[in-house]
Amino acid sequence: MSSVIAATRFSVLDRSRVREGHTAPEALRDTVDLAREAERLGYHRFWVAEHHGVPGVAGSAPTVLAAAVAGATRTIRVGTGGVMLPNHRPLVVAEQFGVLASLFPDRIDMGLGRSVGFTDGVRKALGRDKGDAEDFAGQLGELLGWFAGTSPTGVRARPSEGLTVPPFVLAMGEGADIAARAGLPMVIGDLRDRDRLRRGVDRYRERFRPSAWAEEPYVVISGTVAVAETPERARRLLVPEAWSMAYSRTHGTFPPLPPAERVESLAMSAKERGFYEAGLAGQLAGPEQEVERELEAVLKDTGAQEVLVTTSTHDRAALLDSYRRLAALAGLDDGATRR
Repeated sequence: MSSVIAATRFSVLDRSRVREGHTAPEALRDTVDLAREAERLGYHRFWVAEHHGVPGVAGSAPTVLAAAVAGATRTIRVGTGGVMLPNHRPLVVAEQFGVLASLFPDRIDMGLGRSVGFTDGVRKALGRDKGDAEDFAGQLGELLGWFAGTSPTGVRARPSEGLTVPPFVLAMGEGADIAARAGLPMVIGDLRDRDRLRRGVDRYRERFRPSAWAEEPYVVISGTVAVAETPERARRLLVPEAWSMAYSRTHGTFPPLPPAERVESLAMSAKERGFYEAGLAGQLAGPEQEVERELEAVLKDTGAQEVLVTTSTHDRAALLDSYRRLAALAGLDDGATRR
């Protein structure tokens, strides 16, 4: 096993993707089941996401789902990847994470993003507009202030004040600069565009300012990793998500994940085919030896301390097998303690 990979933390972000033939409640229960398996395999963290009004995603209330995941596990760190801060009042977010951290001490992470709803209808329902993301740095500072007890309003956040809930910034757009200025760990993807990934990491490290939350830069790289017995089986793991992304870009809606065999029998337009093939290209997918080689290269290139795996597919058995193979490749299931 590569010494670079052995020194790296591996974690899981699950978006509670709805599968064709299954329901959104089933997708949420699948997430909790996957968290139990990730803990058993030795993954470091298990995070859940926030999406609103998306037919193919059940994860809309990440702090609620994080509570279910933390309650179903014992040792793995649990958090959000992330709570979209412009959608919420910082005080409410602080209170929610304060409750989580009080119920599950030393296990909760606070991953934070700056996106607002993907469509005008969702933004209207949330009472937000695109401009609300522009003050993410200010919202972030206000949120952290509730934990530090420095809010100028005289209001105290209960039970959050005085608690330490590690914050992470999802580096979308200018997120790398915001994470660096705030002195916070950064999560950045995707693994396919190595030049863009490296530029973002370099920019973050160059501009990082030590803080009470982090004395040194901490980089989490995020993306799909699919491990299977053969290249063909690994590629099939990618097919449902690649098709759903292609469909969303050509039809304006993000559908549930279809079975790979149905996608492979579809007639696609040239535009759909282009998006679909682009979704399959450049992913970290293949047998163990090939994935290990690619992982080692991207870790050496970025110097990242952690990999957050975001793989989604229709075939749950194949997905679980992929996570097991990755855990073995990284030495997570050979008796190593969670680092």
